[in-house]
Amino acid sequence: MADMSAFRDAVGDWANGGPGGPASELAERLGVRTAVLLEGPSDLAAVEALAARRGRDLAAEGVCVVSMGGAMSIARYAGLLGPPGLGLRLAGLCDEREQGFYERGLKRARAPHRDFSVCVTDLEDELIRALGTERVEEVVRAEGDLRAWQTFLGQPAQHGRPQGQKLRRFLGTKKGRKIRYGRLLVEALRPEQVPAPLDDLLTGL
Repeated sequence: MADMSAFRDAVGDWANGGPGGPASELAERLGVRTAVLLEGPSDLAAVEALAARRGRDLAAEGVCVVSMGGAMSIARYAGLLGPPGLGLRLAGLCDEREQGFYERGLKRARAPHRDFSVCVTDLEDELIRALGTERVEEVVRAEGDLRAWQTFLGQPAQHGRPQGQKLRRFLGTKKGRKIRYGRLLVEALRPEQVPAPLDDLLTGL
């Protein structure tokens, strides 16, 4: 039986030049009504973790969370999945520095920008600020990454940087780490600590 991951894979193939038929057929079969467009897999992990914490089954609600592989892909994905393509409602997250680029891409796809929440720097930064650096370091320690973190802190390039910036950079220094911590940091949040962009996105779906 086809599931939402099959639709997500079909969308990725379509965005990379493959046929659109499989994605269209799966969208109809699965009752997809909304596509949440995210820059990368760490954002996807965070969104899915928060949905799970809140008891939401996004797939059952007809919501597919899609990692676009970079902000520059917004126009392509919006065109395929929005009004010019499958006609799905589009929502998502974008970084403040990319906001104008998103607005232009969504405008070309005749999709409203109001359903996209804006992070000041990026979602990792939002999560670190929401938790506080001491709590994030506790998560790093609990995950067995303390030695790697201490080695990272010893690098000359990190001297003088604010602790939050160091943590954000650390999360991106090893393949897969951002994805893992996208989930872990969301799971560490108290309900009242959920960053506004992430909360607004989930609430609006």
